[in-house]
Amino acid sequence: MSTGSDPKPTLARPTPSPLSVSYPVVTPLSPSVVYASATPDALDAQYEGATHGYTYAREGHPNADILAARLASMEGCAAGLVLGSGMAAVTAALLGLCKAGDHVIGGDQLYGRSLRMMAEDLPRLGIATTLADPTDVASVRAAIQENTRMILIEVISNPTLRVADVEGIRALCAERDILLVVDNTFTTPRAFKPFDFGADVVLHSVTKLLAGHSDATLGWVGSRKAELMDRMRVFSITLGLTPSPFDCWLAERGLMTFDMRFERAQSNAMALSEALSQMPGVTKILYPAARTHPDHNRAMGLTGGQGCNMVTFEVAGGREAANKLAEEAQMPPGIAFAPTLGDVGTTLSHPASSSHRALDEARRNAINISQGTFRVSVGLEEPDALIDVFRRAVAASQTP
Repeated sequence: MSTGSDPKPTLARPTPSPLSVSYPVVTPLSPSVVYASATPDALDAQYEGATHGYTYAREGHPNADILAARLASMEGCAAGLVLGSGMAAVTAALLGLCKAGDHVIGGDQLYGRSLRMMAEDLPRLGIATTLADPTDVASVRAAIQENTRMILIEVISNPTLRVADVEGIRALCAERDILLVVDNTFTTPRAFKPFDFGADVVLHSVTKLLAGHSDATLGWVGSRKAELMDRMRVFSITLGLTPSPFDCWLAERGLMTFDMRFERAQSNAMALSEALSQMPGVTKILYPAARTHPDHNRAMGLTGGQGCNMVTFEVAGGREAANKLAEEAQMPPGIAFAPTLGDVGTTLSHPASSSHRALDEARRNAINISQGTFRVSVGLEEPDALIDVFRRAVAASQTP
């Protein structure tokens, strides 16, 4: 039985933010999934583009838009789209812009999951694919077919660190009206700006160097062509390739120190590559800024003398030696053995057991990934301390 003292029922509506004449120094985190509109007419105006507003987080939210705009400014385009992972960005470009009956050429040394998508997923959906050596324009030219719609390359390949002939491939694309999509994850806009070299679409795994702290999983894709952006955006909304507001907020924070982190990591990578080249047991060393790299001149021409934070090397002894090296490298004060890159701390990964494990031994060997191959994402440690860890680990790998 109700009494006059019973509290009145209330509606579950959020409390409006307090008014303030000042503003937050840090971007506010906006985790709301839904946004309320005043009327059906007001909602129509938003969807039709007459006004700007948010409706449902799958269709966009403030933290994603803020981060997307920052990354677009860094890459030199008007618009971009933040997505839930680097592979979501690859998916948005490949499936958002291609259809059944099209043909796509991919670099033969792409990231492992990109290679799997090229080899298995696209053909299953009726999109033909061919892999070609992106360091050799003749190889790419030979792969072109009448229905070739797109060429996907990494500027510096993951994990073999070969450097694509971006200028030569772009000339081919211009001749044949083919879209050029460039994965700029390793180089970042600090070292290379693909749009300035004629790319139609640029993408990133923001998870890596841009966010830089191993705590946010995100991708970004952008284009200077509005029609391409619209197609990728609509496709991504339909498939729900939505990024987390919190991850976007973390990545924006990471960008504040990106330039300094890139410079320190690049300097450390150069020092480590030089040291590794002198260590007994190391049979191969790849760092694009090193004069011994097979694509050194091209790398320096494309990046204006910049390098990157990635070093790839090989030790003698195969899988047994690799196990010893990984175990010793983690002994205090050691580094993490983890399939990631771009963190403030150095990480060590083994492509044959992680990024490229889906490839059989023959396919890995064809792109120069052996059981003794390691990829190092160089961080911000003191270089001498970092080199000591690798000197100890390499020596352990060669101990009977």
